Amino acid sequence: MSAPAHHADGQWPHEPEKATLEGRNKVIGFWLFLGGEAVLFGTLFATFLALRNQIGDGPSANELFKLPMIGLVTAILLVSSLTSVFAIQAMHRKEVKAMLNWLIVTVILGFCFLGMEIYEFVEYVHEGHTFTTSAFSSAFYTLVGFHGAHVAFGVAWISILIAQVRKKGLNLVTAPKVYVSAIYWHFIDVVWVFIFTVVYLMGKVG
Repeated sequence: MSAPAHHADGQWPHEPEKATLEGRNKVIGFWLFLGGEAVLFGTLFATFLALRNQIGDGPSANELFKLPMIGLVTAILLVSSLTSVFAIQAMHRKEVKAMLNWLIVTVILGFCFLGMEIYEFVEYVHEGHTFTTSAFSSAFYTLVGFHGAHVAFGVAWISILIAQVRKKGLNLVTAPKVYVSAIYWHFIDVVWVFIFTVVYLMGKVG
């Protein structure tokens, strides 16, 4: 049986994602899932750090990376994290239109990030930095590409939720789904901050 659309007293709860047992279980379960994701990314980071200087005959990180573009990509993703915060704040106030608009902006920024990352990868390939060029290149594409796949999944997920809320409305069933998607989006933004620091900044400074 689906959860009621409103709180027991008829009012929209301040935290609708936790207003039902099902909603609370979804949030807790998702945090456990992210714990596993964190371990997986930690393994990829450790592998990259171990191989970052094994460039073989390929270009080095200092030769490849262009910090102004990477800085712009980082800013885009950080702003998208902020817009997802605004979406959740609107959800708590049950301002459905505002929530959907902020989610749409988040998706657009996510697409911008993916487009620039694809452009970045194409440029690197032209400069002789392919997946099989060296241990460094393999570790780089695995880590950064795996993160990019997570961004693509997040964009698709939030897009589906936008369509679902438009069809079924915002209620105590759909609210937890929107909330956990925002947690996921913040997670991949935090992972990117580590990638920006460990891969790009450390690559430029040696």
